[in-house]
Amino acid sequence: MRVLVTGAKGQLGSDLLCELSKRNIESVGIDIEDLDITDAAATKKVIEGINNKTKLDAIIHCAAYTAVDAAEDNEALVTKINAEGTKNIAEVAKTLDVAMMYISTDYVFDGEGKRPWEPDDKRAPLNVYGMAKYKGELYVEELVKKYFIVRISWVFGLHGNNFIKTMLRLGKERGAVSVVNDQIGSPTYTPDLSRLLADMILTDKYGRYHATNEGLCSWYDFAVEIFKQANLDVAVTPVSSDAFPVKAKRPHNSRMDKSKLTENGFKLLPTWQDALGRYLLELGEK
Repeated sequence: MRVLVTGAKGQLGSDLLCELSKRNIESVGIDIEDLDITDAAATKKVIEGINNKTKLDAIIHCAAYTAVDAAEDNEALVTKINAEGTKNIAEVAKTLDVAMMYISTDYVFDGEGKRPWEPDDKRAPLNVYGMAKYKGELYVEELVKKYFIVRISWVFGLHGNNFIKTMLRLGKERGAVSVVNDQIGSPTYTPDLSRLLADMILTDKYGRYHATNEGLCSWYDFAVEIFKQANLDVAVTPVSSDAFPVKAKRPHNSRMDKSKLTENGFKLLPTWQDALGRYLLELGEK
């Protein structure tokens, strides 16, 4: 098995390469300095060049523009990277006849209601970032026969910034924080997700999936648990989303139905509380 991973230096891509290496799965990681995915000709040349050296079986596409609020002011760029860039990779996957795994987001849905989103629910993005990822999904579905679309949410890992690092910093600086309590979802720990993605790419059980750690919480619940496990005395005040106006509209409902994973024999991720505990140990905060 030989796998190409885009976005190799990102929060997920770096952990995914480690997981593939642990399993002795031959992998190649590329990032922005290796390839501008918005350049169709370059994408074809680089990936086909890698394939000529080591015949690929799959491409896992993690690279993306992920600054959700900044995306509102940069629609053309976000679309170019997350939609057109994904199309360019899908075109090469089609030509090489290899499997493609596209990492997507709960933001492809409108974020309303309380029912967990199922993988095949109607998509109606509520912001620029979500729309660009949705267009990327459509390109993958249109061009690639052997595709996985894996939607994730509330991601955290060692690399890059995330909610946990922000809460730890603010809690230590201020001793008190206010956090929204009307957005519900599930955190996703990148090492846990990487194990699942590696399990999936070794199969031919293609299609759309949702993958997060088990259990639901609000951002307020998440913050309370962070400080509890980190043994920090921080006052956490629950507030509505209206208290924190942001450029990009956020989903109130990010509940994700993951029953398709078990139906296809994949092991669900541990609870988010368990993942948080292991992450804090890694950070030296527990």
